[in-house]
Amino acid sequence: MNSMMKNSLTGLFCGALLAAQVSASGAPPREVVDTMAGQVLATLRDTSLESAARRAKVEEIIYAHVDFDTLSRLVMARNWRRLSAAQQKEFEGLFKRHLSDTYGENVDNYRNESVAILSERTEKRGDVTVKSKVVRTGSDDILIDYRLRKRNHDWRIIDVVIEGVSLVANFRAQFQDIMSNGGADRLLELLREKTLAPPPE
Repeated sequence: MNSMMKNSLTGLFCGALLAAQVSASGAPPREVVDTMAGQVLATLRDTSLESAARRAKVEEIIYAHVDFDTLSRLVMARNWRRLSAAQQKEFEGLFKRHLSDTYGENVDNYRNESVAILSERTEKRGDVTVKSKVVRTGSDDILIDYRLRKRNHDWRIIDVVIEGVSLVANFRAQFQDIMSNGGADRLLELLREKTLAPPPE
């Protein structure tokens, strides 16, 4: 997968997160996705908010409701145990920041898309996948699957699959390559550089 495709998928994933945050209501996964999609889309449509305010509002939702601990473990897979406790904590924070920076660049690209929930299915470990599509005017719809896992009575997102490509699998391949060639120190160094880099003009 080339770098352009990777960047595109990362941005699309982060945009997808905007459309499916989970709440602490105890609602079933399909209802959670449907309800929260409406709330986040309303935020994106709110022209009274400046870009930074919209970003901050959505970022707060993401940080509160995506299971970044599980997401980080899934992305790192067997390499998770190669990180010390301090490195694991730093990785989770940097990875979270990296995703946040990426989706933040796309907040102003909203073009009146809507989200339609299609179905849901139960997976291994009791996870649930909610299938949806982003409906776009003048362009093909985008199929997005959200995998949720119940933790402390709340359903939280642990992966997003966009047009058949998993965020977890995509980043796992990238990070495994870095770990094989430079180890944990190199991976964390690269993530630090990304989070400190100025946004593209």
